Amino acid sequence: MSSTTTAPNIIFILADDLGWADLSVYGQTDFQTPHLDALAAQGVRFTQAYANSAVCSATRFALITGRYQYRLRGGLEEPLVRTAHKYGLPPEHPTLPSLLQGAGYETALIGKWHLGNLPTFGPLKSGYQHFFGNYGGAIDYFTHKPRVGEAVARDLYEGEVPVERVGYYTQLLADEASHWIRQQSAAKPFLLSLHFTAPHWPWVGPEDEEVSRNLTDIFHYDGGNLHTYAKMVRSLDAAVGQVLQTLQAQGLSDNTIVVFSSDNGGERFAKTWPFTGQKTELLEGGIRVPTLLRWPARLKPQVSEQVTITMDWLPTLLAAAGVAPDARYPSDGENILPVLEGQAPVHERTLFWRYKAQRQRAARDGRWKYLKINDNEFLFDVETDTLERANLRHQQPAVFARLRQAWADWNAQFLPITDEVITHGLSPDIQADRYAPDLATRGM
Repeated sequence: MSSTTTAPNIIFILADDLGWADLSVYGQTDFQTPHLDALAAQGVRFTQAYANSAVCSATRFALITGRYQYRLRGGLEEPLVRTAHKYGLPPEHPTLPSLLQGAGYETALIGKWHLGNLPTFGPLKSGYQHFFGNYGGAIDYFTHKPRVGEAVARDLYEGEVPVERVGYYTQLLADEASHWIRQQSAAKPFLLSLHFTAPHWPWVGPEDEEVSRNLTDIFHYDGGNLHTYAKMVRSLDAAVGQVLQTLQAQGLSDNTIVVFSSDNGGERFAKTWPFTGQKTELLEGGIRVPTLLRWPARLKPQVSEQVTITMDWLPTLLAAAGVAPDARYPSDGENILPVLEGQAPVHERTLFWRYKAQRQRAARDGRWKYLKINDNEFLFDVETDTLERANLRHQQPAVFARLRQAWADWNAQFLPITDEVITHGLSPDIQADRYAPDLATRGM
């Protein structure tokens, strides 16, 4: 390690619906992710990193603002879809890119925005100087359309102008990011938010253009398998490797902070072992995410047990850049840099979640986790019982009551979940292993 007084560059790489064990360094054995494994070996690998939500747009509100997403109306949506023209990230709200831009950084978002649609909302209105990517939540990897059909317009933009490109979207984003890095001047630091859509549905690998041509529904409930999913994750790994190689070729690796994470837990083909649950669920598999950080100039390689969450990145990265936060909008997250530098001990955190589908609630406090799904309530020791099987609510009634009340006190601070809020969850008609047992016939 070397010390530096020069403001670091920052590349924040966000995967979409990547499962906890979808990288070989986190436990994937069906295929290898060599580039992300190398990033882990060179930096910090987190073992207790969480997403702010079990769905994409809500987590992205927390990432860009450093605050619980429930402070903003758009952050209540699970995810932000049909109301994206009405609710989004208010342009006047300070953000990670706007604060860094104000301190002299060049800022770019390449990839997925998903924080509200034009003309009211957009990355260029919230601190990014350059944007190439999609405004909505998902597009096909080859057609770059958010739905199926000839009449559907592409959701692919440069700035606020629609553009047309040919190619697999994961690779297009890697090429665009590499090009943007090569254009940067050494005189100014930069923030590059590289937000892939991989490995989000539809289930299409780099050589599967024919699959795209035959899609009947962008949700692709009738498609996909583990082999295709592996191709998608491997292409994501290769894309990250390409961008990191560009950074190395430009001589920028030493004083560039590279963060890699996911917006929520894995989807239907993801590997989440040793957890259960998936996207749209507050079980660990829906909110625990693989997370890596590399900054050779300041941080030594390590495995960190520090509990962290998406909204920590704004205060952490601002501190690394020497940029003051906006006092009018204090972060709900925490600067974890002192822990990573060995200046502060690893410590327990108290974090909270809520999710409208299945009326879910969750709180993590030290080793304990309170979880409510519909009318069922649980207390788990998630340090020893990662599968969340042994309900300890009756063995530890005081802990259960304390966390239950703590969640209620926390929830009272935020915007309420109303009937208008859109939510998305798993149901037996689309995923057979999420069946609802018929209690009337139980025991027959």
